[in-house]
Amino acid sequence: MTTPALLPLSGRRIPPLNLGPPSFPHHRATLRLSEKFILLLILSAFITLCFGAFFFLPDSSKHKRFDLGLEDVLIPHVDAGKGAKNPGVFLIHGPDEHRHREEEERLRNKIRADHEKALEEAKEKLRKSREEIRAEIQTEKNKVVQEMKIKENKPLPPVPIPNLVGISGGDPEDNDVREKREKIKEMMKHAWDNYRTYGWGHNELRPIARKGHSPNIFGSSQMGATIVDALDTLYIMGLHDEFLDGQKWIEDNLDFSVNSEVSVFEVNIRFIGGLLAAYYLSGEEIFKIKAVQLAEKLLPAFNTPTGIPWAMVNLKSGVGRNWGWASAGSSILAEFGTLHMEFIHLSYLTGDLTYYKKVMHIRKLLQKMDRPNGLYPNYLNPRTGRWGQYHTSVGGLGDSFYEYLLKAWLMSDKTDHEARKMYDDAIEAIEKHLIKKSRGGLVFIGEWKNGHLEKKMGHLACFAGGMFALGADGSRADKAGHYLELGAEIARTCHESYDRTALKLGPESFKFDGAVEAVAVRQAEKYYILRPEVIETYWYLWRFTHDPRYRQWGWEAALAIEKYCRVSGGFSGVKDVYSSTPTHDDVQQSFFLAETLKYLYLLFSGDDLLPLDHWVFNTEAHPLPVLHLANTTLSES
Repeated sequence: MTTPALLPLSGRRIPPLNLGPPSFPHHRATLRLSEKFILLLILSAFITLCFGAFFFLPDSSKHKRFDLGLEDVLIPHVDAGKGAKNPGVFLIHGPDEHRHREEEERLRNKIRADHEKALEEAKEKLRKSREEIRAEIQTEKNKVVQEMKIKENKPLPPVPIPNLVGISGGDPEDNDVREKREKIKEMMKHAWDNYRTYGWGHNELRPIARKGHSPNIFGSSQMGATIVDALDTLYIMGLHDEFLDGQKWIEDNLDFSVNSEVSVFEVNIRFIGGLLAAYYLSGEEIFKIKAVQLAEKLLPAFNTPTGIPWAMVNLKSGVGRNWGWASAGSSILAEFGTLHMEFIHLSYLTGDLTYYKKVMHIRKLLQKMDRPNGLYPNYLNPRTGRWGQYHTSVGGLGDSFYEYLLKAWLMSDKTDHEARKMYDDAIEAIEKHLIKKSRGGLVFIGEWKNGHLEKKMGHLACFAGGMFALGADGSRADKAGHYLELGAEIARTCHESYDRTALKLGPESFKFDGAVEAVAVRQAEKYYILRPEVIETYWYLWRFTHDPRYRQWGWEAALAIEKYCRVSGGFSGVKDVYSSTPTHDDVQQSFFLAETLKYLYLLFSGDDLLPLDHWVFNTEAHPLPVLHLANTTLSES
């Protein structure tokens, strides 16, 4: 049969192809085509249309404006009716036109040949049985899977491992402190063993229902979030059998080639951070390999007009989107601003500067933008590069952005002066506009919304006490003492939010309106979900001051968790910290093992365990070593 003629698909003039009309016989008896043959006709027309669109779009580069000796010459066109020159022109074709015609004829022949080949292959497929076609598809899928495995398991280039100090030890000399540390270790074992029994491979555990649980931030797949998040805690506690169980599950089961939409932020801080920390602590290559595999799956999230990543990405398709509730499709400051630590380590370990360039691009963009009152709004539109709603918070939506500015400086061995300047500028604006003292003398961090201060502080913002203490050394104008004291004041306020409840556990947020101070008012803010931020601040302040109150406050929190959150199947959050008979929410969060129990264990350990001049903790409490970048390509970029 002959192929239907190609039609021009644009304004470009294309000589007609002399392929003629379809030469079908005109006898009725011969027109009884099978349904398969009709399908082939439709398929051939579609293929023809696609090839025509690709090869016959206008190409202005082939028409030169003026070259008297060689190519096309332009002469004025004379309008016979008016006898005047018209600015239009005639093309007089030069020697290259012949070559253009030959090239177009060659392309037509190629199209015709490819089309006929595709048609024959389609006819051949249709002659096969359904079982044969399925077998062929499965064979191709297996081939692709094998190729991906070969690619995924390729060795990464060797790099010098930083000097790793204090990955074990920290045994306290005092018997009372040692007993408290052992109790924290027992709590960790209780949480892990029950997850191992009832939720193994699931992202989290429902300790009362005794089954697995997966929040939407991890998509629909069983990615073992608790396993990855808990590895470094197990390691530093000396729970090496449990660590090896987790390592084996990761080797055998952790697969990122799944059709699952995940939070870029959460997967970065929990999975990439957790895998990198496990690699540095144990030296096992599998953790580094898995971290890089996952990072490659997150990169499509950065394919936006501005380079600001989407909040969520499908690990299989690479399609990204933002949360529907986030200020007209905006990305969130604490999410796209909390990638730097992990991505710098990825570039360091792989030699691939892609990760470094992604996070540095975000930084450069933010530096160019205007900031109302020097404050960073929580929302930024990744399409337009403009701020969304003017809402600034050091709690949820904003918190870890500021933390990572400081920690970028610390992780660079205090050579990333640009990050330090951004941090100093930011906390000066925060102190001026957001930090206030209540009538009762409690220092709190409010939220800036639409031009006014909301006198409410979230549990998440309690991390800032530790951040101010951590950043005190290196502050401007000899203000180290000031920021250490500010951190202590924040710690006191957050302790009050715990102490003023029935359970001695802090609410999700608390207000400072009138007579109400450090107390939650709305029912929806009275829950405690095993969060770590207050204990995190106690630990940092203990490290910098050795004031015994921080160990005392930390032990109070540990006892309250043991009394009210422990159940036979693990640990659960509670719905109302002001009720003496609390109802459990039946979720053992992965961050309880990654952060809360780790910070408690470190609080009752010696300072030689993960010393802060050698390690920097990501926002999920995964320790990453300080990098001395003077002799690496990162320092030259």
